[in-house]
Amino acid sequence: MAAQLLDGKAMAAKIKESLKGEVEQLKSKLGKAPHLAAVQVGKNEASAVYLKSQIKNAEKLGIEYKLHELEENSTQEQVEEYIEKLNLNTTVTGIILQMPLPQGMDAKKLQRIISPIKDVEAMHPENLGRVVFGKPKVGPCTAMAVIELIESAGVDLYGKEAVVVGHSEIVGKPVALMLLEKFVTTTVCHIGTGERGFLPEHVKRAEVLVVAVGKAGLVKGEWVKEGAIVVDVGINRIEGKIVGDVEFEEAQNRASFITPVPGGVGPLTVTMLMRNTVEAFKAQQGE
Repeated sequence: MAAQLLDGKAMAAKIKESLKGEVEQLKSKLGKAPHLAAVQVGKNEASAVYLKSQIKNAEKLGIEYKLHELEENSTQEQVEEYIEKLNLNTTVTGIILQMPLPQGMDAKKLQRIISPIKDVEAMHPENLGRVVFGKPKVGPCTAMAVIELIESAGVDLYGKEAVVVGHSEIVGKPVALMLLEKFVTTTVCHIGTGERGFLPEHVKRAEVLVVAVGKAGLVKGEWVKEGAIVVDVGINRIEGKIVGDVEFEEAQNRASFITPVPGGVGPLTVTMLMRNTVEAFKAQQGE
């Protein structure tokens, strides 16, 4: 029997409906709305789709949104100074730094400069530290989307075996921490695991499998454990088609729940960004 699809679009729609009502109430009570400032350095096609989605979602939810476009040849110091100005701007309640940045820029340093209370991507060390302690006010957007999708399966996660393939700061590491907080036995795999040939062995044990590498077909469908929950974060364009990191057709015949690509994690990621924006605004207003 084919796995049940974890529909990110449907979940995002429900969350946004709730957020829209919350923003309207905050506007009525406080006389102002959350204000998200997006900083983009130069033009980049890779971020264009995400950027359009941000603008569209903010408008629908009643969140003020302004794109701050800096020149491609801006220096590290100029971008740092610009972010500092946004930190000091009391009308701005959330800041997002669009990726990727021009070659040679120190993204981690720029993310550290964003005020923790305005950091709606939760990439500042203070916010990531809260994830470690299991007390995040806001969390990394994609990682939060992954957890939402896993929980939507309605399965008791306590003691389950999870494998996270990929150990990035925005997905793999925070997802692993969030799963550990739920007492899931969690293994993190990365390029070293693959180079030693141990990736199939780990994947085959996974009752919960999260793959976030960005390599089409990295995880073979035949590796997926019968009845597993599979969340595929990968987005790869192959011959004009968008595919994930997991071989979908065969994996779907083995898993109990699986995310489609596209339509799984992607739609929820921007929704988590909007939710973080509202939460940051509430915290700044003492709500």
